[in-house]
Amino acid sequence: MLEVGIKAPDFTLLNQNGDNISLSDYRGQKVILYFYPKDNTPGCTKQACGFAENYPQFIDKGAVILGVSKDTVASHKKFEEKYQLPFVLISDPELVAIKAYDVWQEKNMYGKKVMGVVRTTYLINEEGYIEKVFGKVKAAENANQMLGEI
Repeated sequence: MLEVGIKAPDFTLLNQNGDNISLSDYRGQKVILYFYPKDNTPGCTKQACGFAENYPQFIDKGAVILGVSKDTVASHKKFEEKYQLPFVLISDPELVAIKAYDVWQEKNMYGKKVMGVVRTTYLINEEGYIEKVFGKVKAAENANQMLGEI
């Protein structure tokens, strides 16, 4: 994971609508940048729905939510529509942001060592610097945890 106090790496990737999106587009706002393994899996769905349920409170506090996984734009669009997610999902199949934020790591899945996205959430301040880092996030608690941080 990246350290608190450093400039958050910028990236330009596609959102769930197929539009280019850059982290720098959100300069001047707090950004909750969360990395998750896969659309439509139980933990990732709980995490995304938690952010969706609390979305008005995040907006009231001047924060935007960006969810990143290596899923395709089409997968993100289905995930957004199925759960009525009101925030941006970013497709990173080439692992550009995922590797830049050091969340592509070895994991133990059913006794096997595999590479994958470690669920991680970054809080980035209005100037584009990492303010807080949360590794090995508990999916169901992440939204409430982040509300308490901003």
